[in-house]
Amino acid sequence: MDRQTRAGIVLDRLRPRYPGAASALIWTNPYQLLVSTVLAAQCTDARVNLVTPEFFRRWPDPAALAAADVAEVEVVVHSTGFFRNKAKNLVAAAKMMVAEHGGAVPRTLAELTALPGLARKTANIVSGNAYGNHEGIAVDTHVKRLSYRLDLTDSENPVVIERDLIPLFPREAFGEINHLLVLFGRDVCQARKPRCEACPLADVCPRKGLISP
Repeated sequence: MDRQTRAGIVLDRLRPRYPGAASALIWTNPYQLLVSTVLAAQCTDARVNLVTPEFFRRWPDPAALAAADVAEVEVVVHSTGFFRNKAKNLVAAAKMMVAEHGGAVPRTLAELTALPGLARKTANIVSGNAYGNHEGIAVDTHVKRLSYRLDLTDSENPVVIERDLIPLFPREAFGEINHLLVLFGRDVCQARKPRCEACPLADVCPRKGLISP
């Protein structure tokens, strides 16, 4: 089976399993999604959702964050891990949004990835989910692992994986496929002990990288 066919089956079978698939992060505008996604690096969405209400109370928009004391931001985001880098990058990104984008979160991947601390994964999530601007596919740890296991790529490099996935899925599904694979990776195709016996993709999955029992 070629990769294009398998990708179509993956999308067709996961869609009804996870209707309305979306991020577990709680956000109401592009700024909140950007901050939440940055904080979610190496941290659970649940933990981020506990931190962000106080964060957004104190710094409700890029202008407020741009004027913040980095040390104060560090205290608020401490529990998300890597708090020094996250605080420094978020304040620097806010300053750039104020200086170059009129205090708004930019829409394009090029503009988003130019912000301090924003890699393509974060930029894809913000651009696609906040603006419906589907330029690429966010490759997080679940997408990386499942793309390889399902033989949709031969690479473990997120940049190469994204390049391999883009021609396999319709553009309007770029954001959706990220959510579907994340949910599926947590629910069934787990890293250490995949539930292959309960997998709706078992008949098309090459189980690439898995050692047979």
